[in-house]
Amino acid sequence: MRLMFLGDVVGRAGREAVVDALPRLRADLDLDFVVVNGENSAGGFGITEKIATEILDAGADVISGGNHSWDQREALVFIEREQRLLRPANYPSGTPGRGAGLFEARGGRRVLLVNVLGRVFMDALDDPFATVERELAAAPLGDVADAVIVDMHAEATSEKMAMGHFCDGRASLVVGTHSHIPTADAQLLPGRTAYQTDAGMCGDYDSVIGMQKDEPLNRFTTKISSGRFQPADGDATVCGVFVETDDATGLATCVEPIRFGGRLKQTMPALMAAE
Repeated sequence: MRLMFLGDVVGRAGREAVVDALPRLRADLDLDFVVVNGENSAGGFGITEKIATEILDAGADVISGGNHSWDQREALVFIEREQRLLRPANYPSGTPGRGAGLFEARGGRRVLLVNVLGRVFMDALDDPFATVERELAAAPLGDVADAVIVDMHAEATSEKMAMGHFCDGRASLVVGTHSHIPTADAQLLPGRTAYQTDAGMCGDYDSVIGMQKDEPLNRFTTKISSGRFQPADGDATVCGVFVETDDATGLATCVEPIRFGGRLKQTMPALMAAE
């Protein structure tokens, strides 16, 4: 299978870049399944039903979330009817929506997506490792699921790396989100789980993690808030990860970063560059 995961979509710039790019990426990379983290897509904070529909209609199969999942209050309601929108699975019992699901990919194959929130330097929720263990046991790779993707939405790189090794040999891809900066460590772990510490954001990198620079700079230099953070609205870079798996095991045979558009150094999967 060919899988793609795109990192945190930030504001209108990131949203428009992703919606524009998804049809081409699905075709050029011959993708079977696409996940987009959309928790910052509505003005940089949360997601609305309209925006979720736009991203899904453009070619995403599922949208994952994070600590900003509820910043747009309407999400508490529409997440119950939109099964393709996830929030972290380790929120307490009774939280609206769900944090994991078995989704149909092209050709009728099944992909388990698990979305969890880290606990280091973030608000403490239920144990993400125990949560992932529960979901992996319920839909094992190569048995119930043809591919497994874990979105580890976390601040600490150590916690993300630990999750990668925790899932090694049991997931097709473990990828970090939340810090909005793409890391340079895309790799196959020893058990052939594809891993990258952070997919990066889909947004304007002439910014402070996707926000216009003035207010973050003001807060860092004066410790005084003078207004709300606003998403940067320049040319966006689309960032993510491409993974190919084998049919026999569902484990990864290759992993490559995706970066195109905007300010960052461009890189695309070799098969696309060859064409």
